Amino acid sequence: MATLRTAPTLADIQEARERIRGIAEVTPIYLSETFSGRAGREVQLKAENLQRTGAFKIRGAVNKLATLSPAERAAGVVAASAGNHGQAVAWAARQLGVSARIYVPLDAPMAKVDACRNYGADTELAGADFEDALESARADVEETGATFIHPYEDQFVVAGQGTIGLELLGQAPDVGTVLIPIGGGGLALGISTALRALRPEVRIVGVQAGIDGYTIADGIAVKVPSEFTMPLLEDLLDDIVSVTDEEISEAIVLLLERAKLTVEGAGAVGVAALLAGRAGGSGTAIPILSGGNIDATMLISVMRHGLTVAGRYLVVRTQLTDRPGELIKLLSLVAEERGNLIAVEHHREGMDVPVTETEVELTLVTRNEEHCRRLIDAMTERGYSVDRLR
Repeated sequence: MATLRTAPTLADIQEARERIRGIAEVTPIYLSETFSGRAGREVQLKAENLQRTGAFKIRGAVNKLATLSPAERAAGVVAASAGNHGQAVAWAARQLGVSARIYVPLDAPMAKVDACRNYGADTELAGADFEDALESARADVEETGATFIHPYEDQFVVAGQGTIGLELLGQAPDVGTVLIPIGGGGLALGISTALRALRPEVRIVGVQAGIDGYTIADGIAVKVPSEFTMPLLEDLLDDIVSVTDEEISEAIVLLLERAKLTVEGAGAVGVAALLAGRAGGSGTAIPILSGGNIDATMLISVMRHGLTVAGRYLVVRTQLTDRPGELIKLLSLVAEERGNLIAVEHHREGMDVPVTETEVELTLVTRNEEHCRRLIDAMTERGYSVDRLR
């Protein structure tokens, strides 16, 4: 399979930096007052979501393909991916004039699937999860003799991801804690190898999505831990922590609203761990925002949910006497309390209400949870029964 099950060295990572120079972007680090205030320590964001193809994976893919022999390039490349690795391999292969076939799970975000195809790769939907896609890719390689580009069990791929560690130390030499998403573990292995060699005192925390089946962090949704990366990470990392989808959702919303950065679920787990108080250590904390390729429908759902949890949306149900003028009285009350009405629904049929009454459901945009409570209190004081739905 031509997969090299050897951990990269610092020299490997430094060589990778030269191979990808001028191809992969040197992504910025942003100091965030918002997250610093919430975390109680300085927080800087390593915005790898701004990388070419929208994720860190381009580093490993370019480094790997640059090492292929002419015969291997002629045979083409095959990859299995939840999405970001596939995009990176497709892009790198196109740049080198190499044919590529990418296998992705059936439920992979369409933004990632479409990107693979747009970069010119034959893209196949295969199975329910990453492991199924990986099995299909392996079968393809056995049949065609193509070169397999594993997303994390490959020395050159991991070395490419490790270039983030070199960049980070150049940008923030006084970093105290680095938080790295863990799926297959290639990103964490590469970065931690570089950091341990150059700044062994830095605290390194791996962050997983605490999954039981589905997670919005699709980029790190690997059911079976890697037998290659995980034992190595146990020696390199100071801690491995988990975050929930609720915590990831909050982080995505805050990153978009306050930092103006669009980040996918996997890319937000480091921020989620910081906000949940699970990072540990002291000094400047830097979460790696590993990718920004979130599907538009997922982003809409996450934003709506996150805003609701934050008290920015209020949905209430009440009853009115079914006669002219009653609804305008209720809406005038809402306006007095500075609620912004975005939807109103009447419910009569099938409802257990008196024949002389109607049920009304209001969807309002509010400022925060305190504003929600004020609106509800004002309605109650005016004699309305209030059932809060969200």
